[in-house]
Amino acid sequence: MQYEAKDVEDYIRQLPEDRKDPIEKLRQTIIDNLPEGFEETIIYGMIGYVVPHSIYPAGYHVDPKLPLSFIHLASQKNNISLYHSGIYLFPEILEWFQKEYPKHVKTKLDMGKSCIRFKNMNTIPYDLIGELCRKITLEDYLTQNHL
Repeated sequence: MQYEAKDVEDYIRQLPEDRKDPIEKLRQTIIDNLPEGFEETIIYGMIGYVVPHSIYPAGYHVDPKLPLSFIHLASQKNNISLYHSGIYLFPEILEWFQKEYPKHVKTKLDMGKSCIRFKNMNTIPYDLIGELCRKITLEDYLTQNHL
C-alpha cells in the first residue's frame, strides 16, 4: 500500500488505526538511534531516512533528483515493513541481525534482501531495531556504497 502523503505526519494520519501506534514507535526508535547526518522524509510513498543532497549532492544513482535512501518504513497490506538498505551491504551486520532476531521474537524472521516484515504488531523488536540503526554510520554507508 502506498500513501500519497505530503509529510510524515500526513502519512501517519492516513494509516489504519491498528498501524498508527507501531509505526509511530518504530519511527521514534529509528529517530532515537539513527546516526547523525541522515534526514527523515517521505520517499517512494513511505517514511524514509536518506542521505540528503546537502551531504551527497549526486543523489541516488538511478534518479539523481532523489536523495540516497538508507531506511524506509511502510505500512503494507499484510505487514509493517522496514527496508534497510545497509543491511545487505554489510554481511557481518546481516549475520548479526539474523542471529539476534530469535533472541527477541519467537516467530521466524520474515526477511527479503533488505526488507524485514512484521506481521504481528505485538512482537516488533524495537530494541533490536534501535541497535540495528546504530550499527551503520553515514560515513560507513557512503564508503560502502563507494561514494
